[in-house]
Amino acid sequence: MTPGGLSAHGIGGARDLPISPELAIAGAVAALTVSFTVLAVAWRTPRYDTATSGRPAPAWLGALVDSTGWKVGWRVVGFLLFCYTAMVAVFGKDLLTNPLFGIFYVWWWVGLVPLSLFLGPVWKAISPVRTINWLFAKATGGDPEIGLLRYPERLGYWPAAIGLYLFVWMELVYPYSTELGPVRLWCAAYVAVMLIGGALFGNDFYERADPFEAYSSLVAKLSVWARRDGALIVRSPLANLDSVVPRRGLVAVMAVLFGSTAFDSFHDSQHWIGFVQNSEFIADHSWGQQLAGNLTLLGFCLLVGAIFMIGTMATGVGPGTDRTALPALFAHSIIPIIVGYVVAHYLSYLIEGSQATLIKASDPFSNGSNWFGTADWSMSYYFAYHPTMLANIKVLAVVTGHVLGVIAAHDRAVKLLPRRHQLTGQLPLLFAMVGFTAGGLYLLFAS
Repeated sequence: MTPGGLSAHGIGGARDLPISPELAIAGAVAALTVSFTVLAVAWRTPRYDTATSGRPAPAWLGALVDSTGWKVGWRVVGFLLFCYTAMVAVFGKDLLTNPLFGIFYVWWWVGLVPLSLFLGPVWKAISPVRTINWLFAKATGGDPEIGLLRYPERLGYWPAAIGLYLFVWMELVYPYSTELGPVRLWCAAYVAVMLIGGALFGNDFYERADPFEAYSSLVAKLSVWARRDGALIVRSPLANLDSVVPRRGLVAVMAVLFGSTAFDSFHDSQHWIGFVQNSEFIADHSWGQQLAGNLTLLGFCLLVGAIFMIGTMATGVGPGTDRTALPALFAHSIIPIIVGYVVAHYLSYLIEGSQATLIKASDPFSNGSNWFGTADWSMSYYFAYHPTMLANIKVLAVVTGHVLGVIAAHDRAVKLLPRRHQLTGQLPLLFAMVGFTAGGLYLLFAS
């Protein structure tokens, strides 16, 4: 549980979904099938080109976001939040009323998604570790863009994938995830690794190894904001999504994000609870429960990654095409699916958890203070009184994410695959997405 008694994993499950699960799953599968059929008939040539898509943003907007004041302003906001978080982590009480837990699990983790969707790569703009690295570089006469060494290309996004896994492990499996000491240690380790990495490899390290910057920047590919030759441009989210650079570890990042969300639903389901309760060994040994949780989380991430890799590699390729490169080339199509599940899984939790965190932020030391005037605010439980609306939003988010994923994958397929395999070559990936859709909705209802 997180502050305010909210579920740490943000899904209300079947109680939030007063509609037929069979109907929702059937409708979602039908939507994917119809979408693929329409694309097969009407979408014969690639439509997204990173080099030419989009148009320049209005001049006044481009001048604003490129101004020193705008950039410094975001840096100041991020650094002030960092200082406040460090304060409550070091001097706050080890109670669930400590706002650190809400900042860590709600604002930092879940809040990055809507902010990145609407504003672009937010964490890159406010990252306190980037700011500290910049200050160190300026103080020593160095360049924050360039470190002592060159970031190894072979690492790609693998450090970010590992960091993301360590976060979801902390949130979902670690038994002391709501105690101050472990959360404080996790944050301290993150800051230390990021500062050392930035000093060694420059800002390239943050782009590919910072788990939160990688997450935010990938989600931001579904926004309308992008850069070309340093200039701000506006283009459709799907065209922006096509600009994701396929690097090593990208599939691992997607597998961790997608697999952990699926595990989050599963371990709140009656099936998992019944398994734990009915297994004498697991029920009688706390370490057995931890082992089962660890293995299941890892299993979900590996399963999602394996299904996606098989679905992308089981297709006809042209001469000279490396089949093993296809998963990374199609990995961008999983981003809208992940965002759809985040909306479905965390929507009510984000709204209620953000309110609870803001209320507790006024009393950082749990002594009755009211620093920001929010301590007396009352919580709003709007979706608790409108379960049908919440149900429709959740199902619509999942379906929309998968449909956008199918579109992104189709456009990439007609660009990469030989003509005779452009449609049949997509079928394995389509089947994988149908499986993801049905499985995801089933877990959404089962929890």
